[in-house]
Amino acid sequence: MNESLVIIGAGHAAGQLAASLAQDGFKGAVTLVGEEPHPPYQRPPLSKKFLAGEVTLDRLYVRPPAFYDKSGVRLMLDTRAVAIDRSARTVVIDGGAALPYTTLVLATGSRPRALPLAGNDLDGVLYLRTVQDVQAIRARLAAGRRLVIVGGGYIGLELAAVAARQKLQVTVLEQAPRLMARGVGPIVSGFYERLHREEGVNVITGTAVSGFAGDDRVTHVVCGEARHEADLVVVGVGAAPNVELARDAGLAVEDGIVVDAQCRTADPAVYAVGDCTRRLHPMLDQNLRLESVHNALEQAKIAAASICGRPPPAMETPWFWSDQYDVKLQMAGLSGGHDTAIVRGSPDSGRSFAVFYLRDGVLIAVDAVNRMPEFMASKALIAARARPDPSRLGDERVAMKAFAV
Repeated sequence: MNESLVIIGAGHAAGQLAASLAQDGFKGAVTLVGEEPHPPYQRPPLSKKFLAGEVTLDRLYVRPPAFYDKSGVRLMLDTRAVAIDRSARTVVIDGGAALPYTTLVLATGSRPRALPLAGNDLDGVLYLRTVQDVQAIRARLAAGRRLVIVGGGYIGLELAAVAARQKLQVTVLEQAPRLMARGVGPIVSGFYERLHREEGVNVITGTAVSGFAGDDRVTHVVCGEARHEADLVVVGVGAAPNVELARDAGLAVEDGIVVDAQCRTADPAVYAVGDCTRRLHPMLDQNLRLESVHNALEQAKIAAASICGRPPPAMETPWFWSDQYDVKLQMAGLSGGHDTAIVRGSPDSGRSFAVFYLRDGVLIAVDAVNRMPEFMASKALIAARARPDPSRLGDERVAMKAFAV
């Protein structure tokens, strides 16, 4: 029987999967189903250079459109998968047509978490996830306008950086007591609060949004008794995995589609990759869902290798990044549960330092602010479960190559 592989999703993981299948010699038919009108594209630049108008859409594509024709990948864009029939091995798309498969890969990604508050349907309350979202936001960014960003995570702060440079009046509202609390340690949070204040952003932490006010269009963000004037509101309070198709098909779901080391679900004919998945990460010894480009690319390569009967690629330390103003934050590992934080450089002055996180003497993570050597060296050290001398780690006179393993 001829193999027929269907990919549901058109993000970074889906694009990499199509490329890896071609590289690994997959000979069957491949169909990629995506809800947006675009071929698979990179999402991280959406809140950075694409929002700022520094790159065009074609620069975001994971692979040029011609790649799919050349590789025999059938793109079904502007198309939504509505159901999976595992017994018949078909995917039902809007309109009722059924796509047969011998192997199915779910690359459904995630979506912005909505705030179920009064006024959340007012004109001017927006979210940022897709090209269309960014185009809608960008059309409303004008010098002097009042932008309120709900959420002090990566997306919200990257948007704040772009808007501040475009001379908008920017306010960031964060419910937690510090910025980027889910991703970085307190020292780095404090640095970014100072950075944004220096750039003219009004940062308010420890405040919960209770609603949005206005007639047809948003004019205020309500936080209890406080009201913040707004011409535009962008909500960025995290992402929820798109698991509905998997759950309705009877696959295991736990804050993500549960997969094994090869990115397979309990159904051997169904794989899942990217932001929508949850798995035991062998390097971190944790069962978790990661939202990152690195994870999407890595899982796509692992799934392609498994489908093609090839050995899986070696795994790397998970890494993440964020660009805000002239500052590049690069993170490796996960700092949760650390018992020691070692600072290299000065976070209180300038814009270059690193924080290393150790647990029981083992390096488990790094947050590097404009510090590429510390970031690159730490990825290898974390993978090796190294035990660097804390006093030397914080000493800038000791080159990072001295810790090589």
